[in-house]
Parts: sequence; structure tokens; C-alpha cells
Amino acid sequence: MKDQVQQLEYVDPSSLDDTTIIKISEPGQVSRLSSNNNFTNQISKVSQKVSDFWERLPGNIVNFYHEYKFLIISFTLLVVVVNALKILLAVTGAINSIPLASTIFELIGLSYVIWIIFRYFLKSNTQQEVVNEIDSLKSQIPEEDAEKGRRGDEI
Repeated sequence: MKDQVQQLEYVDPSSLDDTTIIKISEPGQVSRLSSNNNFTNQISKVSQKVSDFWERLPGNIVNFYHEYKFLIISFTLLVVVVNALKILLAVTGAINSIPLASTIFELIGLSYVIWIIFRYFLKSNTQQEVVNEIDSLKSQIPEEDAEKGRRGDEI
């Protein structure tokens, strides 16, 4: 038997791509596998999708706002009112915890009610002023709306 001598092939590393993997299966045979190309293609596709998403985001937000404008405004107002009530209750609780503060505010409210009674309801001429003011407010309401309200019809 004659020994067969295989000539080794020289591969210049500078001629290979960055994504090329060299695998030696048998002595003297060199094969190239390009497994990183698929990975880089997937990365470029994902990065393109992310880039497209960020490009379209402002337009999508504007379209969403125009489509659901009433709901967004209603929800925002609801959140603002709930937070305002929480703050108001917290301030009221803080004032109530101060000694004598709640008693002083009750006295101020009671004195204001007494002043209104003395000012508008004890003298006949001031009572007439109140009646005239109520009549002028009634005259500002359209008559047909008042009739519909009395009959129970829808406005």
C-alpha cells in the first residue's frame, strides 16, 4: 500500500469574513460555516422593528387621543377630582386635630347663618328683596322648559 500524502491547504485568515467559523473535520480538510449570518439578520430585523415603532409612536399617540378624546378627558377629570377630595379630607382632618380649631370654625359658621337670618328674613322690606330676587331668577328660566319640568317630559 502506498501512503497517500495529502497536501494541506493554507487559508489566509485576513481573507475570511468576521462571521465565518473555520471547522477542521479531518486533517487537511478545511470547511467554512457561516452560522453568524442568521443571527445578525435577526438582530437587524429586530432593530428595524424597534426603530419603526419609535418612529410611529408620536403619530399613534395622536391618533389614540383623537379617537378616545372624551374618555381620556373624563378619566383625567375623575382622577383630579378624587385627588382633590383626598387632599381636602386630609386638610380637614389636620384642622380638626388642632385643639379648639373645629370649635372656632363651628362658631364662625353659626354666626354667619345667624347674620343671614337677621339680614334677610326678619324685616319685611328685606324679605321683599329676597322674593324679588327669586322672581327675577324664575323669569330668566324659559317658560316651556319649566312646563316640561312640571309635567315630567324630557327636555
